[in-house]
Amino acid sequence: MIALEITGFVSGLLLIVLLRQPRWILSGISWVAPGVTYFAYTHQRVVALTIDDGPDADTTPQILDVLKRHNVRATFFLISSRVAGNEAIVSQIISEGHEIGNHLTQDAPSILLSPEQFEFALLEAHATLSCFAHLRWLRPASGWYNARMIETTQAHHYQVALGSIFPFDTHLRSTWFASHHILMNIYPGAIVVLHDTKSRGRRTAATLEAVLPALHRRGYQCVTLSDLFSA
Repeated sequence: MIALEITGFVSGLLLIVLLRQPRWILSGISWVAPGVTYFAYTHQRVVALTIDDGPDADTTPQILDVLKRHNVRATFFLISSRVAGNEAIVSQIISEGHEIGNHLTQDAPSILLSPEQFEFALLEAHATLSCFAHLRWLRPASGWYNARMIETTQAHHYQVALGSIFPFDTHLRSTWFASHHILMNIYPGAIVVLHDTKSRGRRTAATLEAVLPALHRRGYQCVTLSDLFSA
């Protein structure tokens, strides 16, 4: 009976951690495994909006349209193998005041790559994406990393950025949940992670349509990662 109660308590605690994603846990991770940015320390009501896995010919323009109508900026972490044929969309991202980041060459867990494969993917993606803009940020695919990956990334003058508000949009198909999760957990300096391409991109456009007016009413400004840290 006691074992069941302990199991229930631990499960409930894990659920709260997953839903609330408290900063103190991310701060602890940063202390144990430094070199990754999860959020910014600021009292200003400013947050970074980041969107992974594009470009996509159908959904990236939808997302850009929502961002433009609400006058906000974001950082798009692009997969370089998806750029061919979508060069005009990448140029549109830049021309509309957004930022692009390096999300490597494929949508597959980066941590499964050997050190040599990871460096090759980083440089291959850089060669494609740097034709459009200066690159500062890298996000490893699937969010997992190790110390060797951080060393390689920094050696090539990148900063690794993950995020502090992840509404599980890669796992749950509910824009209602994603919207409420973001609004429930938002705080100054947060980095929000959403996803592009196909149904995920359509859900992101719908989520942003719901979230951005609410954030505006609360006095929040959504900016790129670089603007967040310059602020």
